[in-house]
Amino acid sequence: MMISPYSELCTIRVTFSTMGNHDHVLYAKYPPSPPCSCRTCSYFCARPGWWLVHEARLAMENGHAKDMMIEFSPDASFGVLTPAFKGNGGYFALEAYAHNGCTFLDEGRCSIHRLPYQPMECRFCHHTRLGRGLQCHADIAKDWNTSKGRRLVMHWLGMMELEVPAGYLGR
Repeated sequence: MMISPYSELCTIRVTFSTMGNHDHVLYAKYPPSPPCSCRTCSYFCARPGWWLVHEARLAMENGHAKDMMIEFSPDASFGVLTPAFKGNGGYFALEAYAHNGCTFLDEGRCSIHRLPYQPMECRFCHHTRLGRGLQCHADIAKDWNTSKGRRLVMHWLGMMELEVPAGYLGR
């Protein structure tokens, strides 16, 4: 087993204006990766990664609500706020914008890299961790499929003046 020099970063503490300090169990399971600009890691950065619910809330508190888009599970039972594709901010995720890349990616650099609200999925994904991203994605989905996730999605939909999609929360 290889010990990473980044092991000490496994328990990231995020501070919120409304929630105080917050440790999430997934920070230990999916520790931050070292910075890398190889072809594989650059490809990961082109597609917006998912936030944990409290990270998305912090991004909103820092003025990034319009830099988000909403994705829904196939059965519309829960939604996930993610960094938007460029040109798709403040709206439902549309495949037509996917080729534009992440709104926070500017000239190959992430403008929110290592900020407390950099998406967990972005922090974790790395060329040395190929194959582990799907489980990380699934675990983040579980964080959104909660009452706190649904409340934040409803709050964001209201801020963006978007209609709640048919089928979401039984509507």
